[in-house]
Amino acid sequence: MRLSRNRHWGHPLTVGFVRDLAAAAAKAGLATLYIGDIGQPRGGRLAYGHASHQTGLDVDVWLNLDAKPAHESAAARENIATPSLVLAGPPPRVDPRAFRAGHLALLRLAATRPGVDRVLVNPAIKQHLCEIVSGERGWLRLVRPWWGHDSHMHVHMRCPPGSPSCRDPPPIPPGDGCDATLAWWFSQPPVPPVRPSTPRPDLPAACVALGRLP
Repeated sequence: MRLSRNRHWGHPLTVGFVRDLAAAAAKAGLATLYIGDIGQPRGGRLAYGHASHQTGLDVDVWLNLDAKPAHESAAARENIATPSLVLAGPPPRVDPRAFRAGHLALLRLAATRPGVDRVLVNPAIKQHLCEIVSGERGWLRLVRPWWGHDSHMHVHMRCPPGSPSCRDPPPIPPGDGCDATLAWWFSQPPVPPVRPSTPRPDLPAACVALGRLP
């Protein structure tokens, strides 16, 4: 989606995840997936709030189950909106008219793909999953609450082998995440705090070298 942003580039591991998820979703009878930001060519600077997309290991997958073939043109993909699955509250909660069984299936498919480190969703979506998922719940551990993310999930891949400069985020705590750590999110403001105005750190030398490539 939004090809004019030129953010449809990613590490081969991430591209493989997208293709695998799309194939699994099609096999499950779900609609064509809408893929949002991955990263820029060879990575690079992105605005605050999207810094995680600078390494090519992160991808936004829209939670829109109503994809239509007519929307496949590049021009159409500039303007397609994706609806929120969350009612503002307080407290915020999943919109029962918007959240469907297909959303549960898609989130489960994403969290169980090889190489996935975590899947970020709105805290209300995480809470809803905690309430409705039965049977095997181990995959819920990888679904983590984060500000925003009410209309898409953000998937982060683990560092690929042979990348010594890559650093995975801190490990996810044990358990399914349906505990007091989730309740904390509902005691906080609905938007992340404003980041202080500080100078950006210098790019690593490897990034500077890549930036000089044609």
